[in-house]
Amino acid sequence: MTILGPLLMAGLFIVPIYLASRTDEEKVVDVVDETGWFIHKFENNDNYKFVPLYTDLETAKETLKAGRDHALLYIPRTEVSVPSSAIIYSDGQPSMNLKGYISGVMSKEIENQKLSAEIKKEIERRSPGYKSNNDEETLISETILKNIKSTVNLTTIKIEEGGKEEKSYTEVSMAVGMFGSIMIYFFIFMFGAQVMRGVIEEKTSRIIEVIVSSVKPFQLMMGKILGIALVGLTQFLLWVVFTAAIVTVVQSAFPEKFKTNPAEQAFTPKSQMIAPQNTDQNQAAPKEENGPNEMFEAINSINYGVMIGAFIFFFIGGYLLYASLFAAIGSAVDSEADTQQFMLPITIPLIFSIVMAQYVINNPGGPLSFWLSIIPLTSPIIMMIRIPFGVPFGEIALSCGLLIAGFLGTTWMAARIYRTGILMYGKKVNYRELAKWLFYKS
Repeated sequence: MTILGPLLMAGLFIVPIYLASRTDEEKVVDVVDETGWFIHKFENNDNYKFVPLYTDLETAKETLKAGRDHALLYIPRTEVSVPSSAIIYSDGQPSMNLKGYISGVMSKEIENQKLSAEIKKEIERRSPGYKSNNDEETLISETILKNIKSTVNLTTIKIEEGGKEEKSYTEVSMAVGMFGSIMIYFFIFMFGAQVMRGVIEEKTSRIIEVIVSSVKPFQLMMGKILGIALVGLTQFLLWVVFTAAIVTVVQSAFPEKFKTNPAEQAFTPKSQMIAPQNTDQNQAAPKEENGPNEMFEAINSINYGVMIGAFIFFFIGGYLLYASLFAAIGSAVDSEADTQQFMLPITIPLIFSIVMAQYVINNPGGPLSFWLSIIPLTSPIIMMIRIPFGVPFGEIALSCGLLIAGFLGTTWMAARIYRTGILMYGKKVNYRELAKWLFYKS
């Protein structure tokens, strides 16, 4: 580990940076801009190519449904002078990078247009004969700079099979995916360490010698792993039940606070999508009335059945895979202090998955995200991040199948080490010795 440890830790920092720097396949984003303000403002980069379309929205949608392009950005004409909203149509969840770039470009252009109008107005006001009471008066005042600040409301709409359109929330998907993956990460570490400590305790107390006289080592190992797995699963299910009960009670006690108006939630690609922006400095901007409704709609957009089912499967699969390795480590050493040299190689894939989480969130459909979500050592965490963004059923099935195969493989390997290690005392074990144990005859 003196040599292997630095290599693994350096790889943990270098490999994610290298993988993240690699460009994925260029994705085409069609742009339909009815305002004419932004259509040539989007610059192509290594990941996205913006293609202006001079057609109507329905025709652009048909192009998108045909599968030729990645997404469609629609900027509708507004009834006021300043546009403030846009819609992104896509067959999946657009990435946070794409939304951030589009929002930034539109906000900058809107602010430039407002600034030009304010400067023109100020110049006209300072007609010949204008006298200033302030020698340091500038053309652009703090009030003007404050008034030109703009935000863009980006709405994302997912076009499902059959042409059905459904509002999506990238931020909610990101939060749900990260929460599920972090919970699996901590559960695997916490309960896997319990398995390892239990094996070490039984070995050092010599009680293991009595137990293996009645059961086979494999049965003993699997009994310990499955028992702790059921404890963790029970705890998670209790969390789900109690959380649902608390939310239900609060909703029943304050029903008016949780009401949503379906009519207000409806969306159209025309001006109803856009909250008119009042550019008059002397009048306050209209208040956003759909904030609570938008929040509740975002929360209700989560498919809780799919998320809970995926969490249970990938938690159990990931735990069983890693717990068998933790049990093998526990059987190979005489004390918990000796486990450090074996723990790092096993935990590196878990830590690597968390490090790569941000990349996966920004590009959940990319090749790297796909491979990380089907490799058994990283799939429990990465697939939980991808599922809220929408993953084809074939990829989920492949990931589940490989995770089961990975568990069977690590269980076989752990069982071979376990049967020899639990009855061996006083010997410092290295990786070469563990490799010999794998091929000892029964």
